[in-house]
Amino acid sequence: MSQRMQQGQPMIIMGEDAQRVKDRDAQEYNIAAARAVAEAVRSTLGPKGMDKMLVDSMGDVTITNDGVTILKEMDIDNPTAEMIVEVAETQESEAGDGTTTAVAIAGELLKNAEDLLEQDIHPTAIIKGFHLASQKAREEIDDIAESVDPNDEELLQKVAETSMTGKSSELNKELLGQLIVDAVKQVTVEADDGSYVVDLENISIETQTGRSASESELLNGAVIDKDPVHDDMPTQFDEAKTLLLNEPIEVEEADVDTQVSIDSPDQLQKFLDQEEKQLKDKVQKIVDSGADVVFCQKGIDDLAQHFLAKEGILAVRRTKKSDIKFLKNVAGGSVVSDLDSVTEADLGTASVRRDDEDELFYVEGLGDSTHGVTMLLRGSTDHVVDELERGVEDALDVVATTVSDGRVLAGGGAIEVELASRLRNYADSVSGREQLAVEAFADALELVPRVLAENAGLDSIDTLVDLRAAHEDGESRAGLNVFSGDVEDTFEAGIVEPAHAKEQAVSSATEAANLVLKIDDIIAAGDLSTSGGDDEGGAPAGGMGGMGGMGGAM
Repeated sequence: MSQRMQQGQPMIIMGEDAQRVKDRDAQEYNIAAARAVAEAVRSTLGPKGMDKMLVDSMGDVTITNDGVTILKEMDIDNPTAEMIVEVAETQESEAGDGTTTAVAIAGELLKNAEDLLEQDIHPTAIIKGFHLASQKAREEIDDIAESVDPNDEELLQKVAETSMTGKSSELNKELLGQLIVDAVKQVTVEADDGSYVVDLENISIETQTGRSASESELLNGAVIDKDPVHDDMPTQFDEAKTLLLNEPIEVEEADVDTQVSIDSPDQLQKFLDQEEKQLKDKVQKIVDSGADVVFCQKGIDDLAQHFLAKEGILAVRRTKKSDIKFLKNVAGGSVVSDLDSVTEADLGTASVRRDDEDELFYVEGLGDSTHGVTMLLRGSTDHVVDELERGVEDALDVVATTVSDGRVLAGGGAIEVELASRLRNYADSVSGREQLAVEAFADALELVPRVLAENAGLDSIDTLVDLRAAHEDGESRAGLNVFSGDVEDTFEAGIVEPAHAKEQAVSSATEAANLVLKIDDIIAAGDLSTSGGDDEGGAPAGGMGGMGGMGGAM
């Protein structure tokens, strides 16, 4: 316990349950926790990466090799480990893919930093060296990257297929890659400055089980997985006025508990007639607005369903909030929260048709200002379509990033080996102990081709030697073909990655590693849950809270 001596008596400045880990012990502790997270996802990297089965406390099962999904679903209760999870989340939000790469590089940076700490190199020197190397690496990525024409569909499809390779979507990657490129093209607009902006908000993804993934399709407009509320309602409109309603078509209930005393059947009938009149009025307001189709986010009373059917109006209830928002993009109009104020100006225009076999509504906008496309993904089971959706979402993000950023790189570890080679040359110009940190950074980048080889059952050392030799000979696009085991020009082989995702992975991994290295003292209000060790340091790396078991298990 941290104490100060005052007039011969110890002064207690921390609570009885508080624990503290200091200096090298704290650094070892943090590095071990961060590396445990990185080790947990390393085996999922690349086309031959394995999947993880995650079972939550409710017994729900998720099967995936998506790095950010694995880390989000894992029950991690360690502050240092959570910092590494943030790397994956940042990578996902900024670049859409490359989460496993970012986390793996962060873990390897800390492993190499630990070796430097054992050589009595101060953390400040390591942090500065990593920062210099990260800056140089991002500059070199920009230098190596090749420009891509946003209209080059063939190259964009290769980017999409590379992102999906190794995931369940790989089996149909050609079909899905084409659908993804088509979807992105439809929501891309050219800005005044000549740049391209992709609005992914206008792409909706719907899933359906019981069919093959090869039957997935791209549809103009929205797909609503709902049934009409009444069998007698029409289900086909070539040009319908659509009303998006965020109010129930039901009898309005009193705000407080109310009791009604009825003395005779006539009074009961009057009460029921009043409720019926209220519902008729609501339906009449819809009729007066000119609406042909109503998508209601709330409930619709059985009697109101009957009245709507009599008026020839199609109504769908309990439509998801996200679907209502997307329908607004597709059909136009406004989301109405009060039927009393509805007018014809609030309505959108769309063609609506029912697919009775799939039990879906297809809604396609007709106005000039409407836009939006839906990817309908099909799969045999819920687990299959869930993983298919994750793969397609990542590929959509990657293609959108490529279109807006306009730069691509050769994949298969080619960029990492080239960066490592250039960083080693750069290290010669760095003075002081930071030079060793730059070299350690270069070594950490080469983890990617090593893990790609390991996960494919190849010899990682031989692979790395061959890759280094190819890059020494000037083959900057030489990477690993994990299927054949050969070193080849991966760009020509169609393994293409967005430059922005790689820059983001290097940047976020470096910042996370430096953040961990900067900590030399851990003061916890409660038990650190360590085995052995004493109050003043000495606590072994293994777990704060629930992370200890995870570190050992992975």
